[in-house]
Amino acid sequence: NQCHWVLDVSFNEDSSRVRKDNAAVNLAMLRKIALSLLKHDKTVKDSIKGKRYQACLNERLLEDFMLLNDPKTS
Repeated sequence: NQCHWVLDVSFNEDSSRVRKDNAAVNLAMLRKIALSLLKHDKTVKDSIKGKRYQACLNERLLEDFMLLNDPKTS
């Protein structure tokens, strides 16, 4: 499955040690939401991993990813 491969490479999902109660399912859902937001962003030309790294360094870019805003119109 392509989605599983991307999640494993980008988010290192297979080595997650979260197992208690529903935590693993909840984190998997959050990872899928983050992946979807990063895939739909067209403002930054980079890999998913690169976009995640840039969002860590730049809060404004993180905000744009989360809100799906075009930074040129903000």
